[in-house]
Amino acid sequence: MPNLVITYCTGCNWLLRAGWYAQECLSTFGTAISVTLIPDDSGGIFEISLDGATIWERKRDGGFPDIKALKQRVRDRIDPGLSLGHSDK
Repeated sequence: MPNLVITYCTGCNWLLRAGWYAQECLSTFGTAISVTLIPDDSGGIFEISLDGATIWERKRDGGFPDIKALKQRVRDRIDPGLSLGHSDK
């Protein structure tokens, strides 16, 4: 089962954002993925990886992902043929 890992900065108070991304991905992909949240206090980190490959990094990618873009990146790696409904439009 693919594992989506969201590492977030505790000092920046990004737990709610990380939790929301996790909730959205679990609602969309159900039992096809697992999600792990990792708190980090090293300052400013917000990184999303899937099976060890970084699919979003806040500093590198210019902020936080739109949920549509995040779901598409996850889908493209775990099941490219899966329709995301309105998120594909």
